[in-house]
Amino acid sequence: MKRPFLILTSLFLSLPIFSQYYVTPQMQKLNMAAMAINSFYVDTVKEEKLVEAAIVSMLEELDPHSSYMSAEEAKRANEPLEGNFDGIGIQFQMLEDTLFVVQTISGGPSERVGIIAGDRILFVNDTVIAGVKMQNSGIMKRLRGKKGTTVIVKVLRRGEPKLIEFKIVRDKIPIYSLDAAYMLDNETGYIKLNRFAATTQKEFLEALLKLKNKGMRNLILDLQGNGGGYLNAATQLADEFLKNNQLIVYTEGLHQRRMVESATSRGDFETGRLVVLIDESSASASEILSGAIQDWDRGIVVGRRSFGKGLVQRPIPLNDGSQMRLTVARYYTPAGRSIQKPYKDGNEKYQKDLIERYNHGELLHEDSIAFPDSLRKATLVHKRIVYGGGGIMPDIFVPLDTTRYTAYHRSIINKGVMNKTAINIVDKNRNDFIRKYPDFAVFNAQFTATDSILVELLDNAEKDSIKFNEEQYNKSKPLIVTQLKALIARDLWTMNEYFEIINAENEPLTKAFEIIGNPKEYDKILSTSKEVKTVKKKK
Repeated sequence: MKRPFLILTSLFLSLPIFSQYYVTPQMQKLNMAAMAINSFYVDTVKEEKLVEAAIVSMLEELDPHSSYMSAEEAKRANEPLEGNFDGIGIQFQMLEDTLFVVQTISGGPSERVGIIAGDRILFVNDTVIAGVKMQNSGIMKRLRGKKGTTVIVKVLRRGEPKLIEFKIVRDKIPIYSLDAAYMLDNETGYIKLNRFAATTQKEFLEALLKLKNKGMRNLILDLQGNGGGYLNAATQLADEFLKNNQLIVYTEGLHQRRMVESATSRGDFETGRLVVLIDESSASASEILSGAIQDWDRGIVVGRRSFGKGLVQRPIPLNDGSQMRLTVARYYTPAGRSIQKPYKDGNEKYQKDLIERYNHGELLHEDSIAFPDSLRKATLVHKRIVYGGGGIMPDIFVPLDTTRYTAYHRSIINKGVMNKTAINIVDKNRNDFIRKYPDFAVFNAQFTATDSILVELLDNAEKDSIKFNEEQYNKSKPLIVTQLKALIARDLWTMNEYFEIINAENEPLTKAFEIIGNPKEYDKILSTSKEVKTVKKKK
């Protein structure tokens, strides 16, 4: 039987289920207060706003991950996890207040009618959207709509004297959770996932088959920056690596009995060397997968300590389409670790945890990390020491590289100057690029950001009021050159090619590739406990 999806979640609830519960005096008190306000308050009460504020306040008292979303927010939040939405099928950027088509989705509605990368959409159903400083949300609202409905757009295309009109029939547009999949050498494949969604296992298996057909025997799975998603997607993926009946995860809470997920016999990558990359932004479903791999000594985890989200949220739909995501359980890795980091000091301190890690030096120095000795556990095969209570600690620590990151570089990234420059370069030179670089391999081998491209970047930065800093620019220049090349490759091809280039700066990947290519070193790491600083828990 197909299981329902969870956002580190369990079953979808509907309101009638609450009828079996006793209404406590405190809940009666809350209801009486609401009725009194509605009946006697001096001015007109916006009841919806008042109720929403009460729900938000109650949830904030519970934990950092219980939350409330309006109907529209719930819909937007679920789209990336469901794997599709209804729309016209383009990737776009706003370039000088104009919608610029970066790519059309292969086989999507826009591609079918003839819209191409580089087109500028000026009108949507006779409404001007160019030069009016319209928010992305407003533009998306006009372009999206139910499957089968139509939208008419007018496009400005380079070299064409007049606007071109297209009638587009909206359709289901896929949202991919897999960013890249390619071979690092003749035996080692690389797969990067950005989330755990309804389509993740299907995408992963398709990529795995392609890589196996190219000779892949070993795999590096990149979960850096992956904030999680559906619990089911994480357990399905873990099943591809673990053997029959090996425990993947279990969840339990005060009102939820223990639920166990175990691997089946159908895994497609149960042998072969495996390295999983994580960092401080890898959370929830990413931690379930990496924790299961680590606990069973199935592979090596490389990077930095993960986020530390070990709470299970159940989506509870309310009568107006809004939704609560209520924490109902904790999840535990096969060795019995709870990965949830502490939150008793309040949500504000919890939200600042990553900043505190950086200030404390943890992202730069492994010896700055300490775990409570009471949370010590052992892996299930080689009995290596691992710890719970705050994320997955990697087997091999790789510090955050800050040597090429400067305030000047952050400014040109944050203000979109880097991206805007790359789009402009491709827009002006697309045909020349296609002639000069007939495929990505030629581009990757021969292209570099020229002085004229860098001058254009600096000019664009100055136009955006970013003051030039020569020292910082020279420090960040190698990184800037790589990022520009990667962005240009993305606009000419896909995200896959972007990551093939940008991963030259991915130090955890470099370390993982070194380990996975050395069988003796790989086996030694898997069978040896690593010393980690511990602290006694205060009584």
